Amino acid sequence: MCHKDSSFLVLHIDFDRIKNYFCVKLSNITVMHHQSYILLISMLLLTTLLIGCKQRDTSMKMNEPRNIKGVVSYKRTFGDLNKLHLSAAHKIGIHPIDSRKEVGKVEDKLTEVSTNKYYHLDSLTHSIPYLVSPAHDLLQNIGSSFQDSLSAKGLNPYKVIVTSVLRTTNDVKRLRKTNVNSSLNSAHFYGTTFDVSWKRFKQVADKKGRPMQEVGSDTLKLVLSEVLRDLRKENQCYIKYELKQGCFHITAR
Repeated sequence: MCHKDSSFLVLHIDFDRIKNYFCVKLSNITVMHHQSYILLISMLLLTTLLIGCKQRDTSMKMNEPRNIKGVVSYKRTFGDLNKLHLSAAHKIGIHPIDSRKEVGKVEDKLTEVSTNKYYHLDSLTHSIPYLVSPAHDLLQNIGSSFQDSLSAKGLNPYKVIVTSVLRTTNDVKRLRKTNVNSSLNSAHFYGTTFDVSWKRFKQVADKKGRPMQEVGSDTLKLVLSEVLRDLRKENQCYIKYELKQGCFHITAR
């Protein structure tokens, strides 16, 4: 009995040792797995921090001009007389209004013009920011095509600047006090016509904050003239080159 009991006791002790051995091993494996997990997380966090702390590119974004031709003559290319502008204005425009208080009467026929990603609306002193839909769509098209053309020609982005839009009779009367060339028979009365500066342009900031090399107004004028020439050839508008006012006078067709 004693021998059996003794053997049994030895076997019992051996099983306990085996159990303890495997428990220790499993515990070590669990600790190692946990340590590996922490190490992996730490590496991911470190990588994220390194990416986030990566030095931002602050080098100047340079122009790489190419294929800039412009037009042969601004006056000859954009010489549409007032009667042509008026003929288009009478077809698609509103009835002229005397004062700004009357805008509400025709507001359902007009689209409000405001600065967006394609053009910048200048501070208006003698006009109000409304156009009929075809003219508004034309303005959007001009701004979009201008930026596309700048990109294709390796130039940094700019917006065109709109300097005049819908005018009331009273607006023109006030304007004539400082500008005798302002017409009392203006296409601006009909909401079909707007002026875009060829002297001034609005630079578009880089999305990543990089400084950008400027583009000269003469170069921007050349690119804009190409865009306007093409739209005019497509019978989308009439255009008059205004030398003294420093703008393109544009009427939708």
